[in-house]
Amino acid sequence: MRFADFFAGQVIEAGPHEVTEDELTGFARQWDPQWFHTEAAAAAEGIFGGLIASGWHTCAIAMRLVVQAALEGSESFASPGLQYVRWPNPVRPGDLLRLRAEVIEARRSESKPTLGILRWRWRLFNQHGAEVLDTEVTSLFRLAAP
Repeated sequence: MRFADFFAGQVIEAGPHEVTEDELTGFARQWDPQWFHTEAAAAAEGIFGGLIASGWHTCAIAMRLVVQAALEGSESFASPGLQYVRWPNPVRPGDLLRLRAEVIEARRSESKPTLGILRWRWRLFNQHGAEVLDTEVTSLFRLAAP
Protein backbone atom coordinates (compact mmCIF):
# COMPACT_ATOMS: atom_id res chain seq x y z
CA MET A 1 0.00 0.00 0.00
CA ARG A 2 1.10 3.54 -0.61
CA PHE A 3 1.02 6.07 2.24
CA ALA A 4 -1.87 7.88 0.49
CA ASP A 5 -3.96 4.70 0.88
CA PHE A 6 -3.95 4.84 4.69
CA PHE A 7 -6.64 6.70 6.67
CA ALA A 8 -7.75 6.95 10.31
CA GLY A 9 -10.15 4.17 11.27
CA GLN A 10 -8.97 1.86 8.49
CA VAL A 11 -8.66 -1.80 9.46
CA ILE A 12 -6.18 -4.13 7.75
CA GLU A 13 -6.37 -7.86 8.36
CA ALA A 14 -3.90 -10.59 7.47
CA GLY A 15 -3.09 -14.18 8.22
CA PRO A 16 -3.34 -16.76 9.39
CA HIS A 17 0.20 -17.71 10.25
CA GLU A 18 0.61 -21.16 11.79
CA VAL A 19 3.22 -21.32 14.54
CA THR A 20 4.98 -24.67 14.43
CA GLU A 21 6.96 -26.10 17.33
CA ASP A 22 10.12 -26.06 15.20
CA GLU A 23 9.64 -22.37 14.36
CA LEU A 24 8.90 -21.50 18.00
CA THR A 25 11.88 -23.35 19.47
CA GLY A 26 14.21 -22.33 16.61
CA PHE A 27 13.51 -18.63 17.16
CA ALA A 28 13.88 -19.06 20.90
CA ARG A 29 17.17 -20.97 20.68
CA GLN A 30 18.65 -18.15 18.64
CA TRP A 31 17.11 -15.06 20.26
CA ASP A 32 15.41 -15.85 23.60
CA PRO A 33 16.83 -19.16 24.91
CA GLN A 34 14.77 -19.50 28.06
CA TRP A 35 13.69 -23.02 29.03
CA PHE A 36 9.93 -22.37 28.67
CA HIS A 37 10.57 -21.48 25.00
CA THR A 38 13.10 -24.21 24.18
CA GLU A 39 12.63 -27.31 26.38
CA ALA A 40 9.30 -29.07 25.82
CA ALA A 41 9.59 -31.48 28.78
CA ALA A 42 10.56 -28.78 31.27
CA ALA A 43 7.95 -26.39 29.87
CA ALA A 44 5.24 -29.05 30.32
CA GLU A 45 5.98 -28.93 34.07
CA GLY A 46 6.04 -25.12 34.17
CA ILE A 47 3.36 -22.56 34.90
CA PHE A 48 2.19 -22.45 31.26
CA GLY A 49 1.83 -26.23 30.94
CA GLY A 50 3.88 -26.39 27.75
CA LEU A 51 6.05 -24.46 25.34
CA ILE A 52 5.19 -20.85 24.66
CA ALA A 53 6.62 -18.49 22.07
CA SER A 54 8.90 -15.62 22.95
CA GLY A 55 7.04 -12.33 22.92
CA TRP A 56 9.68 -11.08 20.49
CA HIS A 57 8.83 -13.95 18.17
CA THR A 58 5.18 -12.88 18.36
CA CYS A 59 6.22 -9.34 17.40
CA ALA A 60 8.25 -10.70 14.48
CA ILE A 61 5.22 -12.63 13.22
CA ALA A 62 3.12 -9.46 13.39
CA MET A 63 5.82 -7.56 11.49
CA ARG A 64 5.86 -10.19 8.75
CA LEU A 65 2.06 -10.07 8.40
CA VAL A 66 2.07 -6.24 8.32
CA VAL A 67 4.72 -6.19 5.60
CA GLN A 68 2.81 -8.73 3.53
CA ALA A 69 -0.53 -6.97 3.96
CA ALA A 70 0.45 -3.30 3.83
CA LEU A 71 4.10 -2.24 3.75
CA GLU A 72 5.54 -4.26 0.88
CA GLY A 73 6.10 -1.86 -2.03
CA SER A 74 5.25 1.19 0.06
CA GLU A 75 7.36 4.24 0.85
CA SER A 76 7.91 2.93 4.42
CA PHE A 77 11.54 3.26 5.51
CA ALA A 78 11.74 3.24 9.32
CA SER A 79 10.01 3.32 12.68
CA PRO A 80 10.99 5.47 15.64
CA GLY A 81 9.42 2.92 17.97
CA LEU A 82 6.41 1.60 19.82
CA GLN A 83 4.18 3.30 22.36
CA TYR A 84 3.70 0.02 24.22
CA VAL A 85 3.77 -3.73 23.68
CA ARG A 86 1.67 -6.29 25.55
CA TRP A 87 1.38 -10.06 25.34
CA PRO A 88 -1.92 -10.79 27.13
CA ASN A 89 -1.93 -14.52 26.29
CA PRO A 90 0.84 -16.93 25.31
CA VAL A 91 1.39 -18.25 21.80
CA ARG A 92 1.69 -22.02 21.59
CA PRO A 93 2.78 -24.49 18.93
CA GLY A 94 -0.07 -25.05 16.48
CA ASP A 95 -1.64 -21.63 17.00
CA LEU A 96 -3.03 -19.87 13.93
CA LEU A 97 -2.39 -16.16 14.31
CA ARG A 98 -4.35 -13.43 12.56
CA LEU A 99 -3.45 -9.75 12.42
CA ARG A 100 -5.86 -6.87 12.89
CA ALA A 101 -4.18 -3.49 12.37
CA GLU A 102 -6.17 -0.30 12.88
CA VAL A 103 -4.90 3.04 11.63
CA ILE A 104 -5.04 5.71 14.36
CA GLU A 105 -3.52 8.56 12.36
CA ALA A 106 -1.94 9.11 8.93
CA ARG A 107 -0.49 12.57 8.34
CA ARG A 108 2.33 14.49 6.72
CA SER A 109 4.85 16.02 9.07
CA GLU A 110 4.35 19.78 9.34
CA SER A 111 8.08 20.43 9.80
CA LYS A 112 9.22 17.88 7.17
CA PRO A 113 6.54 17.68 4.46
CA THR A 114 8.29 14.81 2.68
CA LEU A 115 7.77 12.64 5.78
CA GLY A 116 4.58 10.65 6.28
CA ILE A 117 3.74 9.56 9.82
CA LEU A 118 1.48 6.59 10.42
CA ARG A 119 0.32 5.59 13.89
CA TRP A 120 -1.45 2.28 14.08
CA ARG A 121 -2.42 -0.41 16.55
CA TRP A 122 -1.43 -3.98 15.73
CA ARG A 123 -3.22 -6.85 17.42
CA LEU A 124 -2.72 -10.58 16.92
CA PHE A 125 -5.36 -13.14 17.80
CA ASN A 126 -5.13 -16.92 17.92
CA GLN A 127 -7.65 -19.35 16.43
CA HIS A 128 -9.77 -19.12 19.60
CA GLY A 129 -10.04 -15.32 19.39
CA ALA A 130 -7.65 -14.77 22.30
CA GLU A 131 -5.47 -11.70 21.91
CA VAL A 132 -1.76 -12.59 21.98
CA LEU A 133 -0.22 -9.23 21.00
CA ASP A 134 -1.27 -5.61 21.37
CA THR A 135 1.08 -2.82 20.32
CA GLU A 136 0.92 0.72 19.00
CA VAL A 137 3.46 1.38 16.25
CA THR A 138 4.67 4.52 14.48
CA SER A 139 5.85 4.01 10.90
CA LEU A 140 7.63 6.59 8.76
CA PHE A 141 7.22 7.02 5.00
CA ARG A 142 9.36 8.95 2.52
CA LEU A 143 7.02 11.05 0.36
CA ALA A 144 7.33 13.32 -2.65
CA ALA A 145 7.23 17.04 -1.99
CA PRO A 146 3.65 18.34 -1.82
